[in-house]
Amino acid sequence: VQLVESGGGLVQAGGSLRLSCTASGLNFGATYMGWFRQAPGKEREGVSCITPFSGTTSYADLVKGRFTVSRDNPKVTLYLQMDSLSPEDTAVYYCAATRNKYCSLTKSNFHYWGQGTQVTVSS
Repeated sequence: VQLVESGGGLVQAGGSLRLSCTASGLNFGATYMGWFRQAPGKEREGVSCITPFSGTTSYADLVKGRFTVSRDNPKVTLYLQMDSLSPEDTAVYYCAATRNKYCSLTKSNFHYWGQGTQVTVSS
């Protein structure tokens, strides 16, 4: 399984970024997917997850209303649209896949991880 993130970068506070994650080596259309982030000196935390068929989503309270997760199953790609970014959103963002058949924001529930993409929000 390979997950490759892209789309990170430097943005000013209030700006937007769209992250992408392209998957291979798994049945993407039947896989529950998630986004996590890890800021310097902090634990990796769940940001969002999405179910494979209905595309039902869930979000961490800190990003609810600002971030939107989506997926394109034929393109085997997961997305994270991030709006109204603040410096507190600065972190390495990771795409993750789980063999479980439920959505979760708990990192121990995920089995496959991308290499991460850096998002830096300046004030």
